[in-house]
Amino acid sequence: MRRNNEPNAEAQSLDKRLAAAEAAQVRRTSGDSHRAMAQGYRFLGEVVGGVLMGAGLGWLFDRFIGTTPLGLIIGLLGGSGLSIFVAVRTAARTTKEESAKAGPPPGSRGNEDED
Repeated sequence: MRRNNEPNAEAQSLDKRLAAAEAAQVRRTSGDSHRAMAQGYRFLGEVVGGVLMGAGLGWLFDRFIGTTPLGLIIGLLGGSGLSIFVAVRTAARTTKEESAKAGPPPGSRGNEDED
């Protein structure tokens, strides 16, 4: 007579298939998460780099021309605005590419009327 706590062949097979599916899911997810993290660092670098570059150019302008606070203020504002513009444009392009790769959302049936 078989005891209830002993795994049978069917349960062992199910465990093996479940472990293989989980391993495949981890591999697939880890690549996506690394790509997303790289995009985040890229956005951070664009924003911080733009602000610092604007501040540096404004400071140099002030140093050589002699308009002490004006160049730095304009450089900071210009660098901030430009870096945010570039980051938003890059994010929009990335979102568009990812949504095109993913295909239509589930449940949508194309261009059919709902009437």
